[in-house]
Amino acid sequence: MIKKLSPAAFDAWVDGLVGKQRVIGVQADGDRFSFLPLARAADLRLDYDVTKIPPKKLFQPTPETLMTFTRGGTYEPVFDREPFVLFGVHPYDMAAILQMDRVFEEKNPDEHYRARRESATVVVSDVQRASANVFAGCLGTATVSEGFDILLTKVGPDTLVDARTAKGRALMAGLERAPDADAGSLARREQVWEDNAKYLRRHELQMEPAEIPALLERSYDHPVWEEKAALCFSCGSCNLVCPTCYCFDVRDDVDWTLGKGERRRAWDGCMLQNFASVAGGHNFRKNRSDRYRHRYYRKGLYVPSKLGGELSCVGGGRCVTACVSKIANPVEVFNRLLEDK
Repeated sequence: MIKKLSPAAFDAWVDGLVGKQRVIGVQADGDRFSFLPLARAADLRLDYDVTKIPPKKLFQPTPETLMTFTRGGTYEPVFDREPFVLFGVHPYDMAAILQMDRVFEEKNPDEHYRARRESATVVVSDVQRASANVFAGCLGTATVSEGFDILLTKVGPDTLVDARTAKGRALMAGLERAPDADAGSLARREQVWEDNAKYLRRHELQMEPAEIPALLERSYDHPVWEEKAALCFSCGSCNLVCPTCYCFDVRDDVDWTLGKGERRRAWDGCMLQNFASVAGGHNFRKNRSDRYRHRYYRKGLYVPSKLGGELSCVGGGRCVTACVSKIANPVEVFNRLLEDK
């Protein structure tokens, strides 16, 4: 079901959704944008460039309570199954969510992640405005065709609303009388997809993504790791804003009575100095250059080896923007390795 909504009809639809259920939508947050609880359609900003934090925060919140326990030995797992609509996800972030689905389903499925994911209805919005550092077009993530429930595409003043699942069709209840998308609008949507694949390339990768794992295989001792790491503050900002970074730390927090507590997990990052610290005080990636190199090898070699070649980078460019030392651009690093091969 693909409907074509005028601006007024679109706002009326969104206001109707907000009145019935929990909706998280992209909104202005200072001079940037964030996924925040939505109270009215007028606050929704589908013309945004990129959000500060990716939507992974809705599926992997930090901190997150996994269970409660008592000194007597009882414990109770904690799951968040409250339904919600996640409104306005860009295609590259949807690609990241799909990758996280695979990661958290592997071997021992993560029931806490699964509970939130199954509770979500995801509305994807094709990019209307390119961010300063996006390179999704280089990685094939400027558009997305699966994993979501509804796809929104702006065509002129109107919006095409395309339901792909039963959840999506349920969300569009009440739009039966809205006009169907005509052939001209669908053709314009195809043009949006072609344009986004072409123009969401603020940094141009000089190779096919499939070539990156082999390139890294022969670049372990390349001088770029030391050169870039010399400027690194080990702040972990690149990890925190990345939609495909999923590492976490787990801790038990006991209250002052020592009678009860909670087991929680929080985001962690491989660029942080103590990330690789283990028992006995040993840190097997103590040097900044080792941590810096590991980040690229994980994105371009280690995770792809687990996921059939799929890179653990979707080209959102948040890492480039967040890095105060300007050393976190994957395109820049991969191009440098290619030049010196």
